[in-house]
Amino acid sequence: MNITFLGAAREVTGSCYLVETTDTRFLVDCGMVQGGREAPARNRKPFAFDPKSIDFVLLTHAHIDHSGLLPKLTRAGFEGPIYTTAATTDLLQVMLPDSAHIQEGDVERAKRNNKSAHDRSAAPTPLYTMQDARDCLRQVRPIAYDQELTPHPVVRCRFRDAGHILGSAIIEAWVTEHGQTTKLVFSGDLGQPGRPILRDPTPIEEADILLMESTYGDRTHKDLAATEDELIGIVERTLHEQGGNVIVPAFAVGRTQEILYHLHRLTREGRLRNLKVFVDSPMATEATRITMQHLELFDDAAKRLAVWHTIGKDLPYLHFVASAEESMALNQIRSGAIIISASGMCNAGRIKHHLRHNLPRRECGVLITGFQAQGTLGRRLVDGATRVRIFGEDIPVRAAIHTVGGLSAHADQPALLGWSANFRKPPARTFVVHGEASAALAFAERLRAERGWDVAVPEPGTRVQWVGRAGDGGHD
Repeated sequence: MNITFLGAAREVTGSCYLVETTDTRFLVDCGMVQGGREAPARNRKPFAFDPKSIDFVLLTHAHIDHSGLLPKLTRAGFEGPIYTTAATTDLLQVMLPDSAHIQEGDVERAKRNNKSAHDRSAAPTPLYTMQDARDCLRQVRPIAYDQELTPHPVVRCRFRDAGHILGSAIIEAWVTEHGQTTKLVFSGDLGQPGRPILRDPTPIEEADILLMESTYGDRTHKDLAATEDELIGIVERTLHEQGGNVIVPAFAVGRTQEILYHLHRLTREGRLRNLKVFVDSPMATEATRITMQHLELFDDAAKRLAVWHTIGKDLPYLHFVASAEESMALNQIRSGAIIISASGMCNAGRIKHHLRHNLPRRECGVLITGFQAQGTLGRRLVDGATRVRIFGEDIPVRAAIHTVGGLSAHADQPALLGWSANFRKPPARTFVVHGEASAALAFAERLRAERGWDVAVPEPGTRVQWVGRAGDGGHD
């Protein structure tokens, strides 16, 4: 059996792993690369395999860096099923068409900006279209958590709750070759235990081969109490003392809903006051609706709060913005508004307009609540840029940039180590993935030092051959 690390190797985005045996070939995730000038070109490269040869895909969750190239895959000839959880299936109905809309919009803007007819005809075609996304969605098959699935005669698998976003999964896969069965575990993105809304990640007790994420493998989040105090301080100071707005770049799925949860609960407890909250993301609005349809996946505290939300008690002023005209009107608000908008890394969407209007104002604040990949506008803000380019304009950064890592949906280093402690014996091989090189290498070293595990941090394109626990797994 061979495993090829096609994405999210020494980087955070583009998750994609190819598993090959003498009898089958399948993918785990097929995600889009995000961040950096080279990302569009990388996403346009032909796949490093023949899509027609792939028997099936296992998808850990709906975030675009895990799912965003699925329409490209089906467009290129993949005809097999895409297995994922029921909640992820629902979210994909929103996220993949939205991604296609962005692809089509980018091409149309390029054509408008090209002055000559020759330049317009030479403009690139979309990475995939809305029709491609709709075609892809017909191949998605929902699977319940903890239900055993046999996608191929030599493969059985199970989706376990990862606690990261709605529908996120750890994937257990048992692959049989030459009479020997090997258990692979793909952690996907693991959530931080003890945080609101979703349940904690499911403990896994054994694996022959483990692929484990490391987004925050080199750092520790603030605890929830300190995070809430920090959030309250930022909101109170910006809105009520300085008379500005709080701009919140947030992923439409997961982060937006968690921020609303905190604002709602802190208002009900009297710790925040006089809030005017605008969610300016049609996809986040739809994702919030889908989230409320899956209350069975919530923890007990979130279920109780959802009842308060339904009956409308003690809610801050909350408005979901729909039209582009409404979105533009938000930029006339000079003070007192919390504007939550996508994209979470500030690289596309309506958030760029709100940053353009609010970054130059010292009384305003930008609340960064999630990981910012290298090369993104969000990362430049976090790294202290004093000027940024938005829509071709040079924008001064005078607003305060607040990074609240404790709101992250990713497990930090102690939580990752805690999850790894559930294994009753070390996996024969562990591969640390889905982290920038510094985070992945640091976490790998902690696993070696504290667990005594055999750990590698694969380079992009690394191909690993597995010959069984009794043999030597090597790579070329």
